[in-house]
Amino acid sequence: MPVEPPSVAVIGAGIGGLTAAALLAARGFTVTVYEQAAIAGGCASTFRRRGFTFDVGATQVAGLEPGGIHAQIFAELGLELPVAKICDPACAVWLPGESEPVRVWHDRDRWKAERERWFPGSEPFWSLMQQLFQLGWQFQQRQPVLPPRNLWDLQQLISAVRPETLLTAPYALLTVGQVLNLLGLGGDRRLKTFLDIQLKLYSQCGADETAVLYAATALALSQAPYGLYHLEGSMQVLSDRLLEGLEKHGGQIRYRQRVEAIETMGDRVRGIRVRDQRTQSVEAIAADHVVANVTAADLLRLLGSAVETLPALNGYQQRLAKTPTPSGAFVLYLGVDAAALPVDCPPHLQFLFDPAGPLGENNSLFVSVSRPDDGRAPAGQATIVASTFTDLDRWSQTEDYAALKQDYTETMLARLGQYFDLRPEHLRHVEAGTPRTFARYTDRDRGSVGGLGMRVSTFGPFGFANRTPVKNLWLVGDSTHPGEGTAGVSYSAQTVMRQILAQHPEVQPAKTRQPEPAGLLQR
Repeated sequence: MPVEPPSVAVIGAGIGGLTAAALLAARGFTVTVYEQAAIAGGCASTFRRRGFTFDVGATQVAGLEPGGIHAQIFAELGLELPVAKICDPACAVWLPGESEPVRVWHDRDRWKAERERWFPGSEPFWSLMQQLFQLGWQFQQRQPVLPPRNLWDLQQLISAVRPETLLTAPYALLTVGQVLNLLGLGGDRRLKTFLDIQLKLYSQCGADETAVLYAATALALSQAPYGLYHLEGSMQVLSDRLLEGLEKHGGQIRYRQRVEAIETMGDRVRGIRVRDQRTQSVEAIAADHVVANVTAADLLRLLGSAVETLPALNGYQQRLAKTPTPSGAFVLYLGVDAAALPVDCPPHLQFLFDPAGPLGENNSLFVSVSRPDDGRAPAGQATIVASTFTDLDRWSQTEDYAALKQDYTETMLARLGQYFDLRPEHLRHVEAGTPRTFARYTDRDRGSVGGLGMRVSTFGPFGFANRTPVKNLWLVGDSTHPGEGTAGVSYSAQTVMRQILAQHPEVQPAKTRQPEPAGLLQR
């Protein structure tokens, strides 16, 4: 008699969960995704208001270039790449007191000339970043498992190491700020401010805290032959394409299903307990494997009393308690007339808030602006999505939520009004999202976004593993290596697929693998 394929329950239809689900379905596993919202995508989904399409959180995609993680996965699933354009510049960064921005160009030579103009004498730093990036990128392309938690994981890690990889070892415990000091650049305030603004976006912390090996990749990915991409239509295209791959290979997704608990038996996962949010009925789902696209904090919440009975989980809980609290996000969604935009407005910008203002010193504002042909706004209009990191406790403990939300909205509108023409006649729609909003729609701990922050203590070999202390329970998403962003969480999903497949040699890989047709518009 034929053997039933192993079953996999996936918690959450964010990009990490969808990617893991589609890859496992393509290899013959029986896969069902349980999503508490009515739409897939998580922090990379979209919503519509008055003819405008707003990206909820993520607005850029990395890894669509040949050999990139999304290109690999789409080829594996036999899917076409979504149509996208290179972000060039990837970002325009406005430093305090300057009349023009620093433009992070896609072309390497053009970017080098730009930074030499803005940060004279800093080339030793950028040269080191490029060397560390190339070594780290080649290492990552060999698919290491970080951090390793058993012999198979360790074998994958060792097989990815080359003699030149060891050149990065002296930097493994250093931050960007420490490297700047070693190079004699610690006193360059303009350079330091630029790095603080950029790294806050990618790692949730500034130069003095960000692990330099992580920063090397974050600062280099926007240059050729890699790049950051702006999807045509919306970010929802990415999750829609992954859903297509999931269903193509026999997987299923169930919406409005809130997972209330992960069930265990001894040290092994048994399944999940799910509440249908429409009928309020509760169902126990047995599964051979559970893949959780949740935060590390939410994983412990879902495990409930098992945390107290399994010593390994107790240690996991203690470690999480010592980890810096992740950030939340305040996001302002604006639908505007095109007349509100400056001439030649870049699609992505960064600003600093007034240090004396209510949002605090060195708190940066990341802004994404729709393009006339990208499907996000009616003709003659545009969307502006502006976001800033914010303290989760400030929102969970406030007694006057409405007043705090209004204060943030007015502060952000005032800052944006220094660049955009936001007179009332140009504003068609104004809506704000807070950590409470993200908590409601993503079910993440207090609405946290972006993972744990890429400090030395939480990145790469020092982060949380995909393989949890509970057998056959797996963690994907931005709490794990290599971190935040659609590309990062897709790497984590790819790792989990390989780890599960290694336990089931009887399961056959997908028989058909089609190369993805070119879907990129380079300009």
